[in-house]
Amino acid sequence: MTDATEPETDFARVPDGFQRLWTPHRMAYIQGEKPADEPGEGCPFCAAPHKSDAEGLIVHRGETCYVVLNLFPYNPGHALICPYRHEPAYVGLTDEETLEFTALTKATVRALQRASAPMGFNLGMNQGEIAGAGVAAHLHQHVVPRWGGDSNFLPIVGQTKALPVLLEDTRQALVEAWPS
Repeated sequence: MTDATEPETDFARVPDGFQRLWTPHRMAYIQGEKPADEPGEGCPFCAAPHKSDAEGLIVHRGETCYVVLNLFPYNPGHALICPYRHEPAYVGLTDEETLEFTALTKATVRALQRASAPMGFNLGMNQGEIAGAGVAAHLHQHVVPRWGGDSNFLPIVGQTKALPVLLEDTRQALVEAWPS
């Protein structure tokens, strides 16, 4: 049996001792259509509620807001709290939306604690493109579970994030752990 592995000397770059980790699925995000600023199907947070929970990665539907998994998560269980209404700013939420937005953030943390026992959380929202919002036109809050050692050399050296669980498995675990 012969080794079918490509020799290092055949790579396009000068050999540098690093093994390459290829993540071609990330190109769908990098080169994909950018979200529309207007409400409607071009906005992923306007489109998700019109899909089934599994297809839209929806964990919970409230009256004015909902919880959805991030399609490109930083960690397993990375969830987003979104108002149904297409609103870019936290201060633009109605009082009713603000109450549910906050309550769903707390419920998401509790569900993640039950489902996967993280050691901590990053909670936050980026308002405006300059602040890092990938979808600046539709407000959303990130709830990112964290564990000791969850950030390693992969994101730094390989620009790759290893996620040990499928999105649907994570969604189902959160649905089952959702506070009643």
